[in-house]
Amino acid sequence: MEIPEKPVSRIAPTPSGYLHLGNAVNFLVTWALVRARGGTLHLRIDDMDGIRFRDEVLEDIFTSLEWLGLDWDSGPFGPDAFHSSFSLQKRRAFYRGELDRLQKATEKLFACECSRSTIKKASPDGLYPGTCRHCGLALVPQKTAMRVQVDEGAMVSVNGRSLDLSRTFGDFLLWRKDDQPAYQFASLLEDEAGQINFIVRGEDLLPSTAAQLYLADLFDASYFKRCAFLHHRLIPGEDGEKLSKSRGAYALKDMREAGITPDVAWKAAARFLGCAHGVSAPEDLIACAGASQCAGDPER
Repeated sequence: MEIPEKPVSRIAPTPSGYLHLGNAVNFLVTWALVRARGGTLHLRIDDMDGIRFRDEVLEDIFTSLEWLGLDWDSGPFGPDAFHSSFSLQKRRAFYRGELDRLQKATEKLFACECSRSTIKKASPDGLYPGTCRHCGLALVPQKTAMRVQVDEGAMVSVNGRSLDLSRTFGDFLLWRKDDQPAYQFASLLEDEAGQINFIVRGEDLLPSTAAQLYLADLFDASYFKRCAFLHHRLIPGEDGEKLSKSRGAYALKDMREAGITPDVAWKAAARFLGCAHGVSAPEDLIACAGASQCAGDPER
């Protein structure tokens, strides 16, 4: 995986749970790799899930980014700007129009009335079993969702690694029953609209990348199909489990309130970037990021 000569990337926090150390390291690595190459960094706050939106978490996003010493080239610079001009909730009509366009262009979309509980009963592994594929249902708010069919054995290559999307994701959601776009769908559309050509993600999101690349082929999303992906290992908690965005020892808010300084995050990012020297400011990460094409020990 080669980072583009002039990367265009984004950091995309969600305002539904407090940011944690893993988020901080991901943002710092993205920022350093982009800045080292004179690229462009966007801030996109993914508030597609309006039900879980929390104003106090939105405030914390900007406080945390300032605490980490990060800057960006476009996007909101505070909560007021976000609400007035950058909330993705304002783009719902665009998402719905793209859904309608895709539905006319391919026969792979179908409406589904199944609930999570019925899917779990029919499929112990949680993958959608294809129940409504050929039922001819209409998309009706609060009654049906829209899925995209993933054929058996559909293989998607991510950085030379092949994933069987039918066994990792199955027929996944594009539009939810609550009449809102699903994350995979809206995120792809935003990345394509932003002409993003470089994305840094945790290794746990490899299946998501594969799903979005599958969608990109259906949409003929030219920028996203050429996007470079860097999937890095995750930062575990003390118990070895994946960090969540809930409050706890690794929430950035709690770290600040406990008097912990951001150099904890800087040093963790430096290890990912393979820095051999000390880091005393976020700018030190840029020199590390410019020295190599790939971060520390990513999924390549």
